[in-house]
Amino acid sequence: MLYLNIHQLHKRKFKVSQIAQELKVSRPTVYKYLKMTFEEAKAYMEQLQGKGKKLDPYRDWIIAWLEEYPHLSAAQIRDWLLEHYPDFVVGESTVRAYVKEIREIYQIEKKVIVRQYEAIPEQPMGKQLQVDWGETKQKTTEKKEIKLYFIAFVLAHSRHKYMEWQERPFTTRDAIRCHENAFQFYGGRTEEIVYDQDHLITVSENAGQLLLTSEFQSYVNERKFKVHLCRKADPESKGMIENVVKYIKGNFADSRVFSNIEDWNKRALQWLDRTGNHHVHQTTKKRPAEVFLLEKQHLQPVSSLLSYESTTVQSITRNVSKDNTIRFKSNRYSVPLGTYSATSDNQVFIEVKPGERQTLVIRKELEGELIAEHSISTEKGKLIQNRNHTRDRSKGIEEFKQRLISHFEDQERAASYLHEICLRYPRYRRDQLTIIHRVIQQNPLWIEAGLTKCMKENLYSANDFRDVVRHLKAIDTESTQKMENSLTNHSVKAGIMVSTRSLGTYTSILGGETQ
Repeated sequence: MLYLNIHQLHKRKFKVSQIAQELKVSRPTVYKYLKMTFEEAKAYMEQLQGKGKKLDPYRDWIIAWLEEYPHLSAAQIRDWLLEHYPDFVVGESTVRAYVKEIREIYQIEKKVIVRQYEAIPEQPMGKQLQVDWGETKQKTTEKKEIKLYFIAFVLAHSRHKYMEWQERPFTTRDAIRCHENAFQFYGGRTEEIVYDQDHLITVSENAGQLLLTSEFQSYVNERKFKVHLCRKADPESKGMIENVVKYIKGNFADSRVFSNIEDWNKRALQWLDRTGNHHVHQTTKKRPAEVFLLEKQHLQPVSSLLSYESTTVQSITRNVSKDNTIRFKSNRYSVPLGTYSATSDNQVFIEVKPGERQTLVIRKELEGELIAEHSISTEKGKLIQNRNHTRDRSKGIEEFKQRLISHFEDQERAASYLHEICLRYPRYRRDQLTIIHRVIQQNPLWIEAGLTKCMKENLYSANDFRDVVRHLKAIDTESTQKMENSLTNHSVKAGIMVSTRSLGTYTSILGGETQ
């Protein structure tokens, strides 16, 4: 077919270069077939088939891979052969020539992908480690598609790489665990680590002032390495790791079939050993694994894995938007009105509970009280909202305010307090009153003391009122418990049976003192 196509195009007055471009073959191949008769071309092909080549036993594999994934490079073909046949020994140039011949004979066009490399200064041994995250979509053995997430590390001097994969988005704790595994893989750590402005480790960078998340800051303090945060749109400072992420996606992950995460991570480490860290680097012209043997001596030793990193907590953080929703898997899920605050941290923890229908659990603290729970939607772009999280629009603002005032003993003072809050937050009056309403429902015994404290300290905010009431409740509960323990111990020693008063009695006694 190749012979016939070349001669057909030549009869149509195509130039040799045009024929080569049209059929995706080299110009010498075009000249060779133009000089042949049909019988000579047939004899030539029979000769090629009769002349055995080292890769002929794998010919069917190679043809099948190229037909299904025509963009595969000769390097990827060689890596796949090594994966299926560990004892396979053949040079890279031999594979390239064989794959090129297969493409020409079977007219399999290669998709050209131009890789970009950044010129960056060489780093001394043991100086710098670069880290970045990536994600891919893979076909599974069940013919489905799954999204996978990975973290990649590369030593800036030797270009020695490490990666780790999981089936869900990374949390800060996941990132810390993978850092620990990378340090064990390398046998030490570098002086500094370079990151992008990622939400897992950074809060912000204000005019050069780096603010890390509390959890990652604790880890940095423990391991004592320097953090270098790249500016946005500044690929030059972390070009190495960006190329590594592209390399992992384009060579290891590309067209590879996923079965389970344990097998996937095992194959990833095998790929690093035979390909990622074995092939000669195009910039250094050295094998990363060989240079690493020297750089390893310059790494700073680390102790064994940190004890708190062995935990398997699966909570993921999200930020609450101004409309009191969080985003999860392309949908928005509501949280109670008033959860969002313009002046405080809006981070919440989410957890996916398995079951016949998966449930999304939302908490303000990692192990704290549940604030919202939703069934996870399989659709995309939807707003999943609990009606209890919305405003009570059945009543006007004034009527709502009067209902709140009626819960207080000193209604005149309560009216003054709520009036002042509405004046200070005119656009958020209902939001403020809703928060106070929730406090009244949850902690009715402490609202009087909270009102007194807030007015005395000039704290005119629903959030302040809520925090003060919680604080007073904690103090009263602790005092009541101590008094009950004291009375019980005294009665036991004296052999006297005493009646136990209700919690409300002690609360009323202590209420005056708390104020």
